[in-house]
Amino acid sequence: MVVTGIYFALFCWVAGAGLGLFLSPWAGAPLGVVGLFCLWFFRDPDREIPRGPVAVAPADGKIVLIRRKPESTQICIFLNIFDVHVNRSPIGGKVVDVTYNKGKFLVASKEAASFENERNTISVEAKDGVKVCFSQVAGLIARRIVCYVTPGEYVTTGQRIGLIKFGSRVDVNFGSEWTVEVQEGQRVSAGSTILARRSADSAKASQDNA
Repeated sequence: MVVTGIYFALFCWVAGAGLGLFLSPWAGAPLGVVGLFCLWFFRDPDREIPRGPVAVAPADGKIVLIRRKPESTQICIFLNIFDVHVNRSPIGGKVVDVTYNKGKFLVASKEAASFENERNTISVEAKDGVKVCFSQVAGLIARRIVCYVTPGEYVTTGQRIGLIKFGSRVDVNFGSEWTVEVQEGQRVSAGSTILARRSADSAKASQDNA
């Protein structure tokens, strides 16, 4: 359970109790329900992290777009309000950059959200120099991006790195070293679904340099 959820729930319950005390017992009932929803929304289940030369999903949700270019591939994951919103690192390595960009609050499922919305981009570099960049993207309702990591820190594959509150999007960018193993429309789980796998030659080079 994310601590933020407990704070939201307590606020709703206290406010609901106040309404029930000064108005009627039923007046605070809706806030009581909202408090329960906050506890459920900010849930943080444990996940079984795959091993090997793989990159895992940084977020729960639905893959709404896969952009393929000769030298890179971008996978865009849309989180609706019912998904777990804790974000995880796709790979293990050193956090080499964290960049926050102000922007709009378009519906996160739209393609333009990748470029125009408020976002926080994190770059993680593996021991052999291969990088994976991923962006926490705010949405129409989600207007609070939380990031737990800073440049210079080391993370493990599937480690919790932050969250986005109430509906959002996470975009992941892979270089040519990776072979994508998912498709558009597929639902994924943060930390446990394999998005991409290092190609055989790249994985061998990584082992040789380890």
